[in-house]
Amino acid sequence: MAALSTDTPTHAASYRGLVARRIAILAGLTVLLVLSLAIDVSLGPARYDVLNVLHTILAPGSADLQMRVVVWDIRMPMAMLAIVVGASLSLAGAQMQTILANPLASPFTLGLSAAASFGAALAMVLGVALFPAAIALMVPINAFAMAMAASLLIFGLSTMRGVTVETIVLLGIALVFSFNAALALLQYFASEQALSAVVFWTMGSLTKATWPKVAVVASILLICTPLFARRAWALTAIRLGETRAAAMGVPVKRLRLEALFLVSLLAAVPVSFVGTIGFIGIVGPHVARLLLGEDQRFFLPGAMLSGALILSATSVLSKAILPGAVLPIGIITALVGVPFFAALILTKGRKSW
Repeated sequence: MAALSTDTPTHAASYRGLVARRIAILAGLTVLLVLSLAIDVSLGPARYDVLNVLHTILAPGSADLQMRVVVWDIRMPMAMLAIVVGASLSLAGAQMQTILANPLASPFTLGLSAAASFGAALAMVLGVALFPAAIALMVPINAFAMAMAASLLIFGLSTMRGVTVETIVLLGIALVFSFNAALALLQYFASEQALSAVVFWTMGSLTKATWPKVAVVASILLICTPLFARRAWALTAIRLGETRAAAMGVPVKRLRLEALFLVSLLAAVPVSFVGTIGFIGIVGPHVARLLLGEDQRFFLPGAMLSGALILSATSVLSKAILPGAVLPIGIITALVGVPFFAALILTKGRKSW
């Protein structure tokens, strides 16, 4: 009995230490994200001191007019869009990996990004507007509609009897190839101007960022995050396996369907605005998992912070590699993501996830 009574406080102290360490990691990621935001805003045709940028962000009323216009009206929308898009795609990838028990699941690998690219190309090459009432916004609306159509297809098939998570992943891979083939066909018949627009869109870019776009993506993120947070315990339990989660009272099938719908929304909206940005949905969650573990109370904010930080740092690189030019951000994420993706495949081949 004496051993039991002394052991319990030890475990409690160990748990408190673990929680404190995870909170410290989240705080560190937040600080790095703020620093990356300031550096991102400071870079451009005219470079500003990071401290002056931070001062303008925190106290715009005391900054001079030119600095305030450049920071808040020109550069902040692009920098903030990188953050909210990165957080959204990373959260989508994190929950896809959770509900499908597959480390390679993400909006990019399950065909949502490819579907969005095809939808955008329909508008650019053929002038097809899936919603004629919004002809001025037909590129992002087409992209969103096709991404959601692909999501609903996966969502619908996942409800069929006998469909396993492996089947869903294979279906996603089939969608990637199908939409890429359809996109290549459109590019073959496209005019030179339309072809140039499609290629640039599929590279992924933040250069057309606006505050309304930031507000839309941030709103979707703010709606979905509390819904996932309310299911934190159930999402953590599902990582132990469907059988064990069901034994704990978790409605596994319903949880998977709800999460898949929210993930589709999180992935479709950002992609419709910025184009194809791959691998954030894979790299961000795995960074968070390595730092914080599987507990959704910490993993969920950690995945969002990791994705936001990665895409914000990528935005910095896109401006710093060629001074005076902004490289498409999707190219840089692919250069970083491809070796990471290969490492995941090799690791998964040696051990179970």
